[in-house]
Amino acid sequence: MSERKKVLEVKDLQTTFFTDSGAIPAVDHVDFFVREGEVLGIVGESGCGKSVTSLSVMGLVPKPPGKITGGEILFQGNDLLKKSEKEMRYIRGNDIAMIFQEPMTSLNPLFTIGNQMSEAILIHEKKWSKKRARARAVEMLKLVGLPRADELIDEYPHQLSGGMRQRVMIAMALVCDPKLLIADEPTTALDVTIQAQILKLMKELNTRLDTAIMLITHDLGVVAETCERVIVMYAGQVIEEAPVKKIFEDPQHPYTKGLIQSVPDMRYKKDRLYSIPGNVPKPGSIKSGCKFAARCEFAFDRCLVEDPALIHTETGHQTRCFLYSEEGVMEDGPKAFVES
Repeated sequence: MSERKKVLEVKDLQTTFFTDSGAIPAVDHVDFFVREGEVLGIVGESGCGKSVTSLSVMGLVPKPPGKITGGEILFQGNDLLKKSEKEMRYIRGNDIAMIFQEPMTSLNPLFTIGNQMSEAILIHEKKWSKKRARARAVEMLKLVGLPRADELIDEYPHQLSGGMRQRVMIAMALVCDPKLLIADEPTTALDVTIQAQILKLMKELNTRLDTAIMLITHDLGVVAETCERVIVMYAGQVIEEAPVKKIFEDPQHPYTKGLIQSVPDMRYKKDRLYSIPGNVPKPGSIKSGCKFAARCEFAFDRCLVEDPALIHTETGHQTRCFLYSEEGVMEDGPKAFVES
C-alpha cells in the first residue's frame, strides 16, 4: 500500500499579534503535516497556540492585531499565504472546513438551520437551485444522525440541544465534501454521553468520506480514542510529535509526560492527582531558553539560555528537549543534569 499524500503541510509558521505591549509570537516556527484520510490530534493547555494555528490555516487570524509573519501553509501543494481573500473564500468551506468551539455562537440565531446550510452550499455551488441546496442540507443532517431532518431544517438554533447544534455544525462543515476538516474543541461544553456520540460520528465520517481531520483538544482521552498521530504544543511551539500509541506508551518530552501523569486513572487510588507546577507562560514573556524550563524538573543551565531544536529521537518521536542529543539518543539520564 502506497503512503498517503500530504493534504496539508505547514512549514515554519509564525503568527504574531502586534499590541501596545509589543509583538507577541502566538505561533512560533511551527511545522506539521496532515495526510489524506488521517486524523491528527493537536493537544496542549489553553493558551499554547492550538486555535491560532488553526485560524492561521483558515486565513481567519483577526487583522489587526494579528498577522502571519513567516512560513508556508501548503494545501495540496499550493501556498495558502499567497492566495487572495477572494480565493480563500472559495477554499474555506469547499476544500477546508472548520468546526468552531461553541456552536451556539457560531450559528446565527436569526436564521433557520436550512437558511444557513443552504447559504454555505450556494456560495460554492453557484449553479445549484435553492431546492437542490435544501435537499443536500437535509441529506447531510441525516448523515450526522439527526432525527426528523425534514422538520429540523426549518428550526432555529435555540430550538436545538447542544449536541444537536454540534451535529448541525459538523453537517455544515461537511456539506461541500472538504478534503480537510479542522475541529477546534468539538466536544467542549457537551456532556460525556453526547461527547462520545460526536467523536464516534466524526470517526465514522472520516472512514466513510476519507476526510482528513485536524482535531484540536486538551483532552488526552479524546486523542486516544480518535487520533492516529499526535502533536503536542506548548507556548506556541511543537514540542513533541509521534503516533498516538507511542505517545501514551513512551512519552519523551517532560511536558508530555506531565500531561499524561495528570490524567485520572480509575484503576489506582492516589492521595493527590499529579499536576504540572506553574502555568503556561504569557506569549512573548520568555525571551531566551526553553519555554518549559521554569516548570521542568530536569531543567539545567543550558535550558535557560538556549531554545532546543525539534529533533528525531531513536524511538520514532520528534521532540524539543536537551535531554536528548542531536542524534536523538537519550542522554545519561536526569542524574547527568544539574537543576537550576
